[in-house]
Amino acid sequence: MWKKNSKEVIIGFTTIVSLVLLYIGVNYLKGINLFKPANYYYVACSNVKDINVSSPVFVEGFKVGLVRDIVYDYSTVDRITLEVRLDRGMKISKGSYVSIESTLLSGAELHIHLNKYVTEFHKPGDLLEGRFKEGMIMSVEGNLLPVIADMMPKLDSILTGLQTLVNNPSLTQSLTNLEKTTEQLETASIRLNAFLNNDVPEITDGLKETNLNLSSFSNNLNNFSSNLNKLDFEQSVLSLNSTLENINALSMKINSKDNTFGLLLNDSLLYNNLNRTVENASGLLIDVKQNPKKYVRFSLF
Repeated sequence: MWKKNSKEVIIGFTTIVSLVLLYIGVNYLKGINLFKPANYYYVACSNVKDINVSSPVFVEGFKVGLVRDIVYDYSTVDRITLEVRLDRGMKISKGSYVSIESTLLSGAELHIHLNKYVTEFHKPGDLLEGRFKEGMIMSVEGNLLPVIADMMPKLDSILTGLQTLVNNPSLTQSLTNLEKTTEQLETASIRLNAFLNNDVPEITDGLKETNLNLSSFSNNLNNFSSNLNKLDFEQSVLSLNSTLENINALSMKINSKDNTFGLLLNDSLLYNNLNRTVENASGLLIDVKQNPKKYVRFSLF
């Protein structure tokens, strides 16, 4: 009997072992280690976008578990329950919550935010609060895309204007002129290099000679300054002051009427008398010239 059924038993046993290995392998590929002890918790959410079975669960960036199942509660609205499998040693303090955060490459992740100010912990099987955190993709969709949509008509107008500008013959002419200017600049650069190589050394030699002349002039100027320092400016100033005082005294005497020179210059009566005397003398000379016999008599016998 055993011999008759041994082939069927072997096939059945092999099938069972294969199914067990397949189950273990599939869970291993999902990141689930069936031989590692774990605790199960539940997370109540209103939105599980991008969350899949085997999505990772993190605490402070460290992976502590996976999502095992997603169940929608048809008896109410906006109620989705996630079953998460956490490491046996992971303890969740009361007041903690779980946030769902979208990522750019790996869909979404669950992050446990622990309440570090209490010492009471949830028991396995407890229901945790879930919060949906808007990720970068959703932020772009909600904020940036509307702005881009508003900019599209403006971009269209800008591109139309740019196309008109590119097709304008004036632009071609400007590019041609720019090319000519570039050629002229190249020619000028060649001439400048020639100037630097040929004329600048001669100018430099001339500057060296000029520098020597300037040095000699500077020495002479220093000597002149030294001679000026040797002069007794104080004695010269005193002499000048004495001269000015004498001139001032002379001027006061000239303006005064208590001396002969002052009277001659300032007394109008004396001036008038002298003027009349000169006029009388002039008249007398004229009369003598006209009537000499009146004043001089000649007698021969």
